[in-house]
This record gives sequence, C-alpha cells and structure tokens, in this order.
Amino acid sequence: MRARTLYCSCINTIFAIHSTSIELPEQAHHIASTFEELFRDNYAKLCHFAMQFLKDNDAAKDVVQEVFVTYWNMDKNLAPNASATNAFLYSSVKNACLNKLRRQKLEQGFLNDQDADPVEDAIVLNSMIRSEVMAELHKVITTLPDNCQKIFRMGYLEGLKNPQIASELGISVNTVKTQKKRGLQLLKVRLNPDFFAILSLFLLK
Repeated sequence: MRARTLYCSCINTIFAIHSTSIELPEQAHHIASTFEELFRDNYAKLCHFAMQFLKDNDAAKDVVQEVFVTYWNMDKNLAPNASATNAFLYSSVKNACLNKLRRQKLEQGFLNDQDADPVEDAIVLNSMIRSEVMAELHKVITTLPDNCQKIFRMGYLEGLKNPQIASELGISVNTVKTQKKRGLQLLKVRLNPDFFAILSLFLLK
C-alpha cells in the first residue's frame, strides 16, 4: 500500500507540472496511459540504480522523479522504441546522480581533478544489471506462497538479517532459513535457468 501511494504521488506530481501543455483529450489520455505504464515499469529499478550512487533513498527518488519530468517534457509522443527509452532513462539517472555527487563535493571542498568522475563504467554497468535483476525479483517474489514471500522480501529486498526477521515475525531462525531455501527452490523451478543463475549471484553473494 505504501509503495502504491508513493507511485500515485510521484506520477500525479509529474502530470500536474505540465498538464496545461496537452490540448486534445484523446491525445492526453493516450500519452498519460503510455507514460503511466513507463513509469510503473521503470520507477523501482531506477530508484535502486540511483541508490547505488547516492546511498540516500529520498535523494534517489527525487532524481528519478526529475528524470521522468525531463522525459515528459522532451517527448510528448513517448516514442515506442523501448531500447532507446531505457537507455535514455538509465543515462539520465546516472548523469543526474554524478552531477549531484559533484555538487556535494564542491560544497564540501573536496572536488579535485583526480576524482572528477567518481564512478567507472564497469561500476555503472554492474549497477544497471543489479537494478534490472532486482526489478525482476520484485515481480517473481509475488509468485511465492505468502509466508515464504514475506520472508523473501524482508531478507533480500529490505536487507534484514535472519535473526531480525525471526524476531519481527515471532518465528525461529531455522524457520527463516527453511523458508528462504524453499523460496529459492521454487524460483529455480519457475525461472529461466540463465536468469536464475544471475539472480543467485546477487542474492547469495
């Protein structure tokens, strides 16, 4: 419910900023529907991507929302080329994060020629892959049984340790471990082997 409220708040803010720029009702409906789908499919993974740079959840959300506003302004027709759109969103979030980090360093008096570009390409690529994987994980977790799903979310998405999960749910640590193992076994059966292998690298590292 909290995620849905946040989503509605963000997208309503974006629509409100430039609602007066669309004149035709049918066109407005099509653009709004297309943009809403784009936002829904990409918001969470872009926030996760931004978090890899900023280490600040609120700042990451602000950056992603600003990028969607930029995209809304840039392309009223919301071009159907998914690859180009995906590349634009990731590139824009990365650049916005780097600019934010540079501004912070300037304000703190730490910026110099040696650290003008604080993030290497390999790190950016890894962050993109991780964000895509985590976005898929959000989707596949919903296919698990309720108890298993709850423990999976707490452990792998919220980053809680087994004792913390056990304490919050009033169960034993062994039960937590068993449910995690069960979840992995179910996902292994349901997912493409290649994707499960990549997912395992992130979950079990």
